[in-house]
Amino acid sequence: MTETVLMKTGMKILIEQLGSIEAERFVSVLLREPFDYTEWRKDNLCAGMTVEEISSEAMKLNNKENIYAEITAHNTQ
Repeated sequence: MTETVLMKTGMKILIEQLGSIEAERFVSVLLREPFDYTEWRKDNLCAGMTVEEISSEAMKLNNKENIYAEITAHNTQ
C-alpha cells in the first residue's frame, strides 16, 4: 500500500468512525501534541495482554488487511 493510499484509507476510516469534524480534530491533536506511539501502545494498546493474545490479534488484523487489499484491488479493476 502506498503512503497516499494509506492516508486516504486512514482518513476515510476516521471520518466514518468519528465524523468529519472530529476526524479533523483528531489529526490536529496528533500534529500539535508531542506523541510517542510506542510508549502509548505499551501502556494502552497491549496492556495486560499475553504475547499469544497480541500475536492472535495481529494475525486477525493482517487477515482483515489482506481481505481489504483484495477487495480494493478487485474494485479498481
